[in-house]
Amino acid sequence: MPFENPLALAALLSVIPLIIIYMLRPRPTVLAIPSLMFVLKLERERKRVYASLTKIVRDPLFLIQLLMLVLLSIGAAGYYYTSQEPLSGEHTVLVLDTSASMQVDSRFDDAVKIADGYVSKKNSIILASDTPLLALDGGDASSAKDILNKVKPGAGTADLSAAITTGMRSLSTEGGRIIVISDFTNYKGDDPVASKNLAESYGISANFVKVGSPADNIGIINGWIEATDGKYGYTGVIKNYKDHSENVKIETGRGTSGNSSTSFSLDVPAGGTKQFTLENLGPGITTVQLDVKDSLPVDNKAYISIPETSSQRILYVTDNGKLPSKTALSLLPNSNLTVSKSVPDVLDNYTLVVLAQKKTPIGNSSVERIESYVRNGGNAVFIVSGALVPEKTDVDLLKILPVKPLKLDDDENGLGAKEVLKSSITTDIRSDEISVRKYLNATERTGSTTLVTLDNGVPLLSYWQVGKGTVFYMGLSDELGEDSWNNFHNLPEYPVFWIKLVQWLGGTGDISEYNLNTGTLNSLSKTEEIRTPSKTFTSNRVLFDEAGIYELSGKKIAVNLYNDRESNTTVDASELIKRAVAEDGPKIVKEDSYTSKNDITDYLIGFMFLFILLEILIVRQRGEL
Repeated sequence: MPFENPLALAALLSVIPLIIIYMLRPRPTVLAIPSLMFVLKLERERKRVYASLTKIVRDPLFLIQLLMLVLLSIGAAGYYYTSQEPLSGEHTVLVLDTSASMQVDSRFDDAVKIADGYVSKKNSIILASDTPLLALDGGDASSAKDILNKVKPGAGTADLSAAITTGMRSLSTEGGRIIVISDFTNYKGDDPVASKNLAESYGISANFVKVGSPADNIGIINGWIEATDGKYGYTGVIKNYKDHSENVKIETGRGTSGNSSTSFSLDVPAGGTKQFTLENLGPGITTVQLDVKDSLPVDNKAYISIPETSSQRILYVTDNGKLPSKTALSLLPNSNLTVSKSVPDVLDNYTLVVLAQKKTPIGNSSVERIESYVRNGGNAVFIVSGALVPEKTDVDLLKILPVKPLKLDDDENGLGAKEVLKSSITTDIRSDEISVRKYLNATERTGSTTLVTLDNGVPLLSYWQVGKGTVFYMGLSDELGEDSWNNFHNLPEYPVFWIKLVQWLGGTGDISEYNLNTGTLNSLSKTEEIRTPSKTFTSNRVLFDEAGIYELSGKKIAVNLYNDRESNTTVDASELIKRAVAEDGPKIVKEDSYTSKNDITDYLIGFMFLFILLEILIVRQRGEL
């Protein structure tokens, strides 16, 4: 008999004390009647041995308690039985397309109804957007239906292939089936048909279910902002997917200092595009609304965000006055740079403190002021140098760095750099052109985020949150001449890097960081509250998967669809469905069942409760309760 814990069967020895207790318990008083005394004496010796055992066996309480002890022992031992279960029918993975095109007419509602019909005993739900989201992992039918009733389509592009791959991982042990429900009009990533065939080659059933039909649409498919003489202008592109020309009325709501709302009309040809411009946009949010009736409302409105200009107050602490980082910071627009040889007593007046000590380690008292400044919401950047090696650095300073310094290392041939996490800071850095000959060997701390590393994995650009502020580590030294560690400061994007870093840490940024396309994934300098068009949450990363205004880091970010393929509602994906059937590849023959281990603990607990109730009833009937 299979048991999880066979040694627990030793608990069956508890039956012995139970029998002894029943044999030794006090018996009722027997009154001797003289006329029967002779008969009783004759039978007493013969029945002495069996009397106690007979009473025990006939006592229902003894039998109940005996069974309870046996069941408890079996439950503790973890008894189970095995059975052969079918692979495909038990676990269903529902891949639900939540891209922008699913907002057309009733496509998403139809998809939810279809998904509801596939719900089985065990279910996983994957929402396919720019990044697949596992909304349910192996839940029951009730949980699946609850999620299907709550989920809504976004404004991104579905990566159906990645969603199918995620579903394959969920079914890797038991097997099952994958149901992909989509309009299949547009997708990103690999070909979903290839992923479907791959799943089927491993014995996992995969089915495509198409929803929706071609529909008419007019939408804003592109838009960009340009600055001229300190003033911002917007250019938008409207496309007409109908088979006839359309006169489109456009209404605009202007920014706080950009005049009042305006409206105008454009004649957009059938299947063609038309551009329009808005000039002299003031700070704040400007909206562009198409007054049309079509099947996809999400691309009928565009949002434009123009930030308020703010000056950055930067403190640059160094014992070397001739460094490229100092030069780059002095050229920043809307910034006020203060250079000092030591850390002043008061740092609250600065939005950013850059520590570029080359030979002189930062003293203990200075470390305390820097840590206090950062914990209260300040930002600090440490540029690597020989002054940061462990033997020269204060222990308290090592604790606030996002990396753990080990020692200085050299590489005569030079090591390359690679971007490991996309960020607005590293957007324009050509990491493949960076060559590092000397570096501070360090390891990433738990809780920190690394953007760029050396080829050997040593972090070069890392940051983490300390209190309310951010500490940024720059592992690319800016030493010049024969003492230079790398060539980064010689690259043309070096000053651009400092512009983006200061803007990112200061909560500002160039105009492109205030106007994003749906599907953009950004990492933040710290964990904070994020307001989306539909919800509020706290995180240090955000996927912009809705069209509208996001609020984070004190900024209002406009997010728009701007996707010609998602807006093209006239696409009929029947060809993809036909190809999915025609390209079904050979399948690996697998067993149609697997050995399931079934635990009976729940049943034992149920019997225990019944026995307890029965024992209470018997005791009460005897008048002992």
